[in-house]
Amino acid sequence: MVNQFQGQARKLKQLLVNAGIQHEAVLDMMETTPRHLFMPESLAHKAYENTALPIGDGQTISQPYIVAKMTELLLAANRPMQRVLEIGTGSGYQTAVLAPLVEQVFSVERISTLQYQAKRRMKLLDLHNIQMKYGDGWEGWHSKAPFDGILVTAAASRVPEALLAQLEPEGGRLIIPVGEEQQELKIIERHGDTYQQTSSGGVRFVPLVQGVLA
Repeated sequence: MVNQFQGQARKLKQLLVNAGIQHEAVLDMMETTPRHLFMPESLAHKAYENTALPIGDGQTISQPYIVAKMTELLLAANRPMQRVLEIGTGSGYQTAVLAPLVEQVFSVERISTLQYQAKRRMKLLDLHNIQMKYGDGWEGWHSKAPFDGILVTAAASRVPEALLAQLEPEGGRLIIPVGEEQQELKIIERHGDTYQQTSSGGVRFVPLVQGVLA
């Protein structure tokens, strides 16, 4: 629970409703996930504002609206979301929102200090359906594929081929911000060798770094 922040969390939920988020389970998770635990204590008073905040290592915790929107888009697929791959664990906030809504989450992070902190938070929150890997998000997690859904929390300059290949062939769904100066949130569904792509509008994410681990 969000204890002393409950009032602020309730207001955040209403803000998300007003912004167009409709999925009730997603809204409930946005209210009950303790966002203040996923950032430096010095920023905890801003935790339930609808804004991205720094978490160190040049990374940010995403704006709550974006977390809710991406989760809602993922769950809108015409298939159960049993196995979901997250690229970019970061603070673990998106991971924690997603975990109670799907059967299994596999999360890849390239910055070891962030991954370590995220693992501690998952244990604290008693979330046990999450597996984490230290690695290059551009490569996905081949040994755990295929995935019903893939959610990418950093902007790729182009859609990584490895992620497309790791989608479940019959209706697997990828949610990914794409672009450099101008970014768009893409929704890509796989049907055999065909990939249907739509856009959910402009976004702003830190870049999805390729290759070098930190």
